[in-house]
Amino acid sequence: MTEVAAEKHHLIAPHGGYLVDRTGPRPHNADSLEQVPLTSRELSDLDMLASGALSPLEGFMGRDDYERVLEEMRLAKGIPWALPVCLAVDHEPQGDEVTLTDEAGKPFAVLEVDEVYEYDKEREARNAFRTTDEAHPGVARLYAQKPLYIAGKVTVFERAQPAFPELALDPVETRAAFTERGWKRVVGFQTRNPIHRAHEYLTKGALETVDGLLIHPLVGDTKSDDVPASTRVECYRVLLENYYPENRVVLSAFPAAMRYAGPREAIWHAICRKNYGCSHFIVGRDHAGVGDYYGTYDAQLIFDEFEPHELDIEPMFFEHAFWCKVCAQMATPKTCPHGGDDHVFLSGTKVRELLSNGELPPVEFSRPEVAEVLIKAYRG
Repeated sequence: MTEVAAEKHHLIAPHGGYLVDRTGPRPHNADSLEQVPLTSRELSDLDMLASGALSPLEGFMGRDDYERVLEEMRLAKGIPWALPVCLAVDHEPQGDEVTLTDEAGKPFAVLEVDEVYEYDKEREARNAFRTTDEAHPGVARLYAQKPLYIAGKVTVFERAQPAFPELALDPVETRAAFTERGWKRVVGFQTRNPIHRAHEYLTKGALETVDGLLIHPLVGDTKSDDVPASTRVECYRVLLENYYPENRVVLSAFPAAMRYAGPREAIWHAICRKNYGCSHFIVGRDHAGVGDYYGTYDAQLIFDEFEPHELDIEPMFFEHAFWCKVCAQMATPKTCPHGGDDHVFLSGTKVRELLSNGELPPVEFSRPEVAEVLIKAYRG
């Protein structure tokens, strides 16, 4: 295993100064060690540990990192970090190494056991999610976890099969793609939804100020009522093909699972995109939110809890965008003086209703090519 040094060229340095690489050959004793099965979310985290997407982490968090992240949004060494990355187990293993497998028993990595510790699920929920409500999907997942955390460095000898191999670019590969294009300033866009006109407006507005755009849809676990990743990826492709300059955009899949942690997840998403080579990160309304657990712009306000430029990656804040009939263009409250009756805004519920009836949403809301993909998916 190696630590890939921060590049000599002009891209932003990875978080903590270097890009971690936790891949390596299969240890000779991997088959004889006690096995620890991982959930699909934990397997996503393992793969991101392998690639350096979670730099500077080299494994699942120990107690010191975990405690300080919960209380101060920092790792034990003081580096900003917003969410726990932990592996839950039901008992302490016998040996000082374990083999990590998927739920079917396929081995992927070996973990060097540093410690096993208890944790308070309600406290983690309160600090990480700002709620202890079991109806929150992130809290529900946390409460269903096993009672102990196991910590230690990992050696990943088998990478998880990516959902979209052609879009599966590790941080070292996105960085190479940006460098090849001569980009220095790159803005990342996180999404778990199809990109409609409002998102297009945000990304193009951001693109006006930088060299390139990374459209980085999350393809790990999401809620059952979120639009499936395969449908979303098809939407991204038709949108980019028709409405974005090819030489200014990279589309790649982000293998993380959603936490639905709102503000803290916005920080975590930004740090991850920094590792992929982004110097800027778009934070819109209710980033990584769910239900009404977070204020509309809490995910932007949380960035004020760090010193200016401490995260290094620069957040780009946008308000809710809409089509204004009077302005005859996309706008936000920052740029439009007109009232709500002049604005075209459809709720997600209304859009799903139109799509399920085979009706195209207004062009002011969604590009017809995107709507056609969604109609096909909704009507089965």
